Amino acid sequence: MNTIDELPTLRISQLRSALASAPDLPLTVLWPDGEAIEAHFHVTEVGRVRKDFVDCGGTIRSLVTCLLQTWVGDDTDHRITGVKLLRALAHAEPILGGEDLPVELEYEACNVVQLRLVSAMSEAGTLMIRLASKHTDCLAKDLCIPAAGKSAAEASACGPGCC
Repeated sequence: MNTIDELPTLRISQLRSALASAPDLPLTVLWPDGEAIEAHFHVTEVGRVRKDFVDCGGTIRSLVTCLLQTWVGDDTDHRITGVKLLRALAHAEPILGGEDLPVELEYEACNVVQLRLVSAMSEAGTLMIRLASKHTDCLAKDLCIPAAGKSAAEASACGPGCC
């Protein structure tokens, strides 16, 4: 069985499908540990975020995601439903450009954190959205991590930008 962090990130089409299957249900968002965020959260932004970067091996890369920014206000009677989030996604369509992007959620808890949406399903009268952590990684391991059996001189000859 996969752990929550091993699950693939939901795509916009998968999120829309889950929301459309339970439009009137309130959303419950679960942290990776299974605890729920505050029920009165708002989705304040739906964004298309593009990250262009050079990895430590010198390869130019690009990553594009749909980012749902959340905010928890003082209006504790507020509840977001599937149909409300579907409307927000529809309003964002001009910037999402029809791409079936992976969906992430941004939340402020001491620091601003970004997590991946990994599942959305009806459960116990709510639409449960489960989050998983994001992790850093070396994308140029073949260049930056010395393989067993390399000499010290070969091991120190990392690729461009390798630290």
